[in-house]
Amino acid sequence: MTKKVRVRFAPSPTGPLHIGGVRTALFNYLFAKKHQGTFILRIEDTDQNRYVEGAEQYIIDALNWCGIPFDEGPNKNETFGPYRQSERKHLYKQYADKLIASGNAYYAFDTAEALDYHRKDHEAKGKTFIYNWHNRLKLSNSLSLSSEDVQAKLDAGDDYVIRFKSPQDETLHLMDIIRGDIKIDTNILDDKVLFKSDGMPTYHLANIVDDHLMEITHVIRGEEWLPSLALHYQLYKAFGWETPEFAHLPLILKPTGKGKLSKRDGDKLGFPVFPLKWTDPTTHEVSRGYKEDGYFPDAMINFLAFLGWNPGTEQEIFNLDELVSAFELERVHKAGARFDPDKIKWFNHHYMQEEANDDLAEAFKKQHTELKEIDVNYISLVVGIIKERATFISDFWELSSFFFTAPTSYDEKAFKKALKDDTKDIMTHVISIINTIEDFTVENLQTNIKGWITSNDISFGKVMMPLRLALVGALQGPDVFDIMYMIGKNETVKRIENIVKTL
Repeated sequence: MTKKVRVRFAPSPTGPLHIGGVRTALFNYLFAKKHQGTFILRIEDTDQNRYVEGAEQYIIDALNWCGIPFDEGPNKNETFGPYRQSERKHLYKQYADKLIASGNAYYAFDTAEALDYHRKDHEAKGKTFIYNWHNRLKLSNSLSLSSEDVQAKLDAGDDYVIRFKSPQDETLHLMDIIRGDIKIDTNILDDKVLFKSDGMPTYHLANIVDDHLMEITHVIRGEEWLPSLALHYQLYKAFGWETPEFAHLPLILKPTGKGKLSKRDGDKLGFPVFPLKWTDPTTHEVSRGYKEDGYFPDAMINFLAFLGWNPGTEQEIFNLDELVSAFELERVHKAGARFDPDKIKWFNHHYMQEEANDDLAEAFKKQHTELKEIDVNYISLVVGIIKERATFISDFWELSSFFFTAPTSYDEKAFKKALKDDTKDIMTHVISIINTIEDFTVENLQTNIKGWITSNDISFGKVMMPLRLALVGALQGPDVFDIMYMIGKNETVKRIENIVKTL
């Protein structure tokens, strides 16, 4: 690759950034970093009616939290700025005019009523109305009208749009890095509007002009833009500009594998579809975010990378540097990628094990007022014992509360299962063994208690089940001897005495 790679992520600030958008940003980022290129953020805000307050900042915050910040964009390294389309409005008209001058575009004066009439007339005949080569000379535009009539309409300030003049009887051969060679018959294409009567460009024109002026070398975007590829390709040709390389990413499908993943799927099935929590500024409706739900950004990035791409090996765990090094657009699939909410939990569980116990302990302490007075070093030791059974930091309390507070009640089923007629005598004897142990370590507890059980030919369940119940309040948790060591001799004895009193 001789040219310096420049890619862009160009979302519209019409609401929070969907998980599909994050995946598009990630693939652009990985491709740029792999080729020592530049990752650009451009805000496509030409549709001011749909603009949502706070959405642009949300997009930036989401990319930063995911660990894939842009190199160039609003208020950052503005070499090719501005990076908001609304601030580039003055640029587009001259390019629309160039297309008219070269015969690649034309003025169309058709009213909304006239177009509606044609649509309905076609429907009545069982046809679909397409504004293109087969009917444009019968409609009101600068191809069907005389140059005097056209000038008169322009001088009178009549409303008009500028349409692209799609060629007739041609076959376009388009190349997509992911999908290969795509053939398109130009006779089925409509003459798309490039410039609207309100003086604003449509996305199609603004997008091509901006990509050219910002020297974008590769356009990596979602599959929903595939139908626009023919027009975009022809616009480059009409301007005489070099075409970037295109890659259209597969859709992200619902967990069932049918249909595109939407916000409603997340609400219905109970998982977030946005990276960060979002509060709608108008309705004040709150949507969950992966960050606030307790996911690690590394887990989310690792999960998203596998939605439509695979490295061609069995490896599933990749940090960001490894993803950069392994990523190839040629290894992205054409078929849609099924979103699996359980798989991202699997990744999160893995990354939980990689986190430092001290950091997890600090986060755990912040979540629970019960831990306010407890030394964070002790919490860190507890975290080290229980984290392999956790997926989120919010799981910690349920897995470890007994390390901090004695049980106030016992699980009913476990109580019936664990306690027998001789339990009181057995537990009393265990207390006396514990009291004789000077050096209170896991090894000494294990040796003394297990030795006594074996030499007296008692079944292990008869001792260990009521012992666990006394310490935890249920028949669950990590190794009993670890718990005893952590809570200390006095607390251990106190808890066993408590259960003996209830018998």
